[in-house]
Amino acid sequence: MMGAVLMALSGLAFVGVYVTVKFVGTRLPAAEAAWIRYVLGLVFLLPVLGALRSEGLGRDVLRLSALRGVVHTVGVALWFFAMARITVAEVTAMGYLTPVFVTLGAVVFLKERFALRRTLAIVCALIGVLVILRPGFRELQPGHLSMILTTMGFGASYLMAKRLTGVASTNMIVALLSVWVSIFLTPLALWDWVRPTPTEIALLFGTAFFATSGHYFMTMAFQRAPLGVVQPVTFLQLVWSVLVGLLLFGEAIDEFVVLGGLIIVGSVVYITLREARLKKQESRGLP
Repeated sequence: MMGAVLMALSGLAFVGVYVTVKFVGTRLPAAEAAWIRYVLGLVFLLPVLGALRSEGLGRDVLRLSALRGVVHTVGVALWFFAMARITVAEVTAMGYLTPVFVTLGAVVFLKERFALRRTLAIVCALIGVLVILRPGFRELQPGHLSMILTTMGFGASYLMAKRLTGVASTNMIVALLSVWVSIFLTPLALWDWVRPTPTEIALLFGTAFFATSGHYFMTMAFQRAPLGVVQPVTFLQLVWSVLVGLLLFGEAIDEFVVLGGLIIVGSVVYITLREARLKKQESRGLP
């Protein structure tokens, strides 16, 4: 029960990220808004500075974390661009594609087995995207393409994070991501700088707070309950996103976005539970 509650709180926190970025709007360039969010978010690293200092850094950790920082920077800038231009529900629904790209990347780059059921789940997720976008039946916006590229970038970033877990602590991985993204976003932010207002800065600090809280609650949920309990709770995030879009921003409820999102989430839940079951069988020496 506690794991499910924590995952629900994680979803609420991530909806808070969407809301604050949506309120920031399009006056600030996407790269600048993302840079401000990450720089302000560095304050949340202060409690773990002592542990990071004692751990130290190796060359391989620096090299791989820097490469991850480049990929994640592109994804973050594209996400801020998409968030300000398409509905909250569309961003949330399409964001569930990230685990699908992680699965594809694991097959291509980590040489993991591509089982039939995993393939069918990925195909279903892609069908969900087509349901959301409905190409040929409505005009697609640049924000839609940006969101697809965002999920691909985040997928690559998470694969690199998986590699880093073998050579660095969780605190170090999270801290290096924040630092590298802040560094790599700097020239993009300065290229087309618009002086932010105090309200925009406050909103972006809220973005950093909600993002950090969301990851914190999610990690605690994974520690307290199996994936079979916490993963289905991610459905609630789509529900909240639809309600927030309707109540705060006057975004009409698009049944195709909801349906496509549910198809994608269902595929992600299946992939997650399937992977967890396979790992459990492997640990027991079962075929």
